[in-house]
Amino acid sequence: MTLVRRFGEIVRERSVTRGAKPINSCSTLEQWLGEARTCGVRAVDTFAQGLEQDGDAVRAALTTPWSNAQSEGQITRLKLLKRQMYGRASFDLLRRRVLLAV
Repeated sequence: MTLVRRFGEIVRERSVTRGAKPINSCSTLEQWLGEARTCGVRAVDTFAQGLEQDGDAVRAALTTPWSNAQSEGQITRLKLLKRQMYGRASFDLLRRRVLLAV
């Protein structure tokens, strides 16, 4: 579907890894939301409504140059270590593995 691809392009063009510059306007997002609400596909309409409910966060994600990818990666790594150690050792050993991995 064209609307889904366009939304992906809107997000990807703002990607921090592509060295995107911050923008002050979300006109492309606003246009996309308008089209998504009137497209007649319920899943797309529901998705657009969810984006509108959390509109401030979505607009901030598209207009600011910051990313939380580093912290998300560290959290994922810590969760993996925790799952590997679950039921196998004490908290002290888990703490040592986390600190040694840093």
